[in-house]
Amino acid sequence: MSDIEIRDDRAAGRLRAIAAGEVVGRIEYFVLDAPEGALVPVHTIVEPAHEGQGIAGSLARELYAIARREGVTVAPLCPYVVKWAERHPDEAPAADPELLRAAKEWLVAHPGLF
Repeated sequence: MSDIEIRDDRAAGRLRAIAAGEVVGRIEYFVLDAPEGALVPVHTIVEPAHEGQGIAGSLARELYAIARREGVTVAPLCPYVVKWAERHPDEAPAADPELLRAAKEWLVAHPGLF
């Protein structure tokens, strides 16, 4: 996996895994400002030809690392990221239930974005 580069495109709400100049996976997310700052992953997608190579896990790990560097929380709505966080509690602190509720409400209020 050393040939995979992960890039955050905050404006587009995408954390991308790139190999040989091609996007091979991504996490789609949004930024929640209230009740506190959070990165909210909604979908994790890995191109079929690249599945089983640890790309989704690398993307999830990097999303939590970004949140840690920025001093914000990750409020996962993406089923993959939820399961990844459960398997890596040392790297992925649990989000407050109120924050998760606010993230779900934001998503419902913005249909068509994801």
